[in-house]
Amino acid sequence: MTDYAATRDRVEHYFDRTATKVWERLTSDAPVSGVRATVRAGRDRMRDLMLRQLPDDLRGARVLDAGCGTGAMAVELARRGADVVAVDISPALVGIAQKRMPEDLAGHITWVAGDMLEATNGVFDHVVAMDSLIYYSAADIAALLAKASNRVDGKFVFTLPPRTPALMAMWRIGKLFPRADRSPTMIPQTVAGLADALRKAGTAGHLREIDRVKSGFYISTAIVFEGRRA
Repeated sequence: MTDYAATRDRVEHYFDRTATKVWERLTSDAPVSGVRATVRAGRDRMRDLMLRQLPDDLRGARVLDAGCGTGAMAVELARRGADVVAVDISPALVGIAQKRMPEDLAGHITWVAGDMLEATNGVFDHVVAMDSLIYYSAADIAALLAKASNRVDGKFVFTLPPRTPALMAMWRIGKLFPRADRSPTMIPQTVAGLADALRKAGTAGHLREIDRVKSGFYISTAIVFEGRRA
């Protein structure tokens, strides 16, 4: 997963050094511009959609929040009773998440800075990965799901940017900028394309599209993968 490692390093650099303040504000209650308000609203809707794929009562369940950002998803999972491992590639975002954690949830969330799988141990009942796989190729995502399938008993719920004409145009334009000026670029995907990548990787399991959320500049598709442990 050479491409995966290189992309992961670019994502870490972007969120840990370039965009920390932006994401801290975006994921807070502070006023934001109209464009960012649509992104915030879209992310809120997507989080609710993903949470609806899991049981309301998660007591006794161990759940991985892969790409926890500033911690909103991890907090909601812990409120349902889950033992949450919340990991993010950006130590700065993990630090913000730790500061925001409600005191009554102390001991229910373990915060980890590092790679979503390499920095965590053990088996999980479920995994959620909201907008944390959007920068990777289908082959890299398939390899990650293959690796995760040995450690997940239930659902792996994640999001990807859909392969729409508008997003493809943005993706092509973004590749024209000098490499030093680029933020990590989303790679639009189709469920069929990802399913094909999983087959090529020899990974058994069921891939299912849930729904799409579109809110201004935010557009993302929620997907569920259930591997052979499920």
